[in-house]
Amino acid sequence: MGVVRQQIEALEDSPIVEVFRSGLGLPGLIAMWAGEPDVPTPDFICDAASRALHAGRTFYSYNRGIPRLREALIAYHRRLWDVEIPDDRIALTLSGMNAVMLVAQATVQPGDNIVAITPSWPNIMRAMQINGAAVREVMLRPGNEGWRLDLDAVFAACDARTRLIYLASPGNPTGWMIAPEEATQLLDFARARNIAILSDEVYHRIVYDRPVGFSFLQIARPDDPMFVVNSFSKAWAMTGWRMGWLVYPAGELDTFEKLIQFNTSGGLEFLQEGCIAALEQGEEFVRSFVDRCRTGREVVNARLPAMPRVRNIPAAGAFYAMFEVDGVTDTMTFCKRAVAEARLGMAPGTAFGRGAERMVRICYAKSRDNLTEAMDRLERFVADYVE
Repeated sequence: MGVVRQQIEALEDSPIVEVFRSGLGLPGLIAMWAGEPDVPTPDFICDAASRALHAGRTFYSYNRGIPRLREALIAYHRRLWDVEIPDDRIALTLSGMNAVMLVAQATVQPGDNIVAITPSWPNIMRAMQINGAAVREVMLRPGNEGWRLDLDAVFAACDARTRLIYLASPGNPTGWMIAPEEATQLLDFARARNIAILSDEVYHRIVYDRPVGFSFLQIARPDDPMFVVNSFSKAWAMTGWRMGWLVYPAGELDTFEKLIQFNTSGGLEFLQEGCIAALEQGEEFVRSFVDRCRTGREVVNARLPAMPRVRNIPAAGAFYAMFEVDGVTDTMTFCKRAVAEARLGMAPGTAFGRGAERMVRICYAKSRDNLTEAMDRLERFVADYVE
């Protein structure tokens, strides 16, 4: 008899990881399966962390992050969204995923369910399942103008055992962004039903028609059942640093102090100095990075629709393209063959839940040259592909 819980043994690997393993180490492969750029973390961030490391900042630290970092995060929220987040509502986490797991531990238990707006990043749903909650998916509707949310379907999916509604805006993999009026309706519903909202805002800087994405913190009251997850990974090219942050409702300081204590006991102090540098000195880099993503978006939005059999779903934010290939029903096989035959790494839509099964996701936070070559390879591969 095994000692591991049945729910854990039953968890499936992310299909993205399965494709990644099939191409690991292949020479000449252009990797667009993961949500990260092809540029390293800028020097001014690395140098700040390096100075702290060499100064001996290697000891145990505060559970919720060093005070200077929490102050920098508070100032960042004030500058971007004109919201005032008190210190007792904010915590550094060891990645955005760690923040999601903390929220799951705080809100759900066996017998509960959560409603997730999909297609979405699969790790979110796995975190809820690990903590015993069932996941009910409500699909965004794809169209020629992008993705649309059916709020009535979200409301109908909730019942007496629903503890949380999850959404990402801008979304991974869709790039969908919730409209402020939709967010207000969703928050009103959650207040009335005492259902928590988990808003994944990791891509808040990767937007193209405004300076910054909408945040639920702009409309939420301090005591609302509102959790906002964020990360240093995307806008500052810090994916490998595994540093994020969480804003939680007023009155829950003790809850998250304890959960962080029993999960990680806090983050590495010298890395937090790099995070401070990102927040305080990083605006020029963020602007240049968004411009890089905008160029990538232009490349794929021009090339994908011009390919026979390909239908591209326009994205409002983030740095992904989702597309369908006429005649392709098994996207896992499609992506594995693309690795082997075209040296092209893409993510199968089966990874992202309902509404994405026949789609493929690529990340375009890459150089123009890499993207141009990737589109050339994809066009040749699609032309020859037979399922």
